Amino acid sequence: MTLDNPLNEKSDKSDARSGGETPPERFLDRYVGNAIHLFLSFLAILIMIAALIASIEIIIRDFPQLWRQASEYDALYQIIQNILLVAIAAELSLLFLFHRTSAAFEVLIFIIARKMVAPAISGLELMMGVAALAGLVIVRFYYLPGREK
Repeated sequence: MTLDNPLNEKSDKSDARSGGETPPERFLDRYVGNAIHLFLSFLAILIMIAALIASIEIIIRDFPQLWRQASEYDALYQIIQNILLVAIAAELSLLFLFHRTSAAFEVLIFIIARKMVAPAISGLELMMGVAALAGLVIVRFYYLPGREK
């Protein structure tokens, strides 16, 4: 054997040094990885069920408040807050299931949007929220993979 062609030589490297998978890594990948995936799937299903129940509750309890309450603005504010909270829960469950970067950005967008709806928000907080939303939307649509440009 010559030193010119290292592919023909028998290597003294272990699997870990050559990039191969060691038995503990295979065990962790197979069993612990599957257990974590099952746990996240179960958690996502629970969150989706809670979001569905909350959606029904919003329709049954909150929408009639638009006609019953003296201040329609307060009722509408509460409805928008609850809808955005349900959207956050739905996006979070999608993040748990599919592990997409875009889902993480969408969760952040909904969180910032919900914070911006608050009536006690200052002008500076509103401007910072708008800047953060604009930045997240730009990153989401122009810099994340999987989108045609």
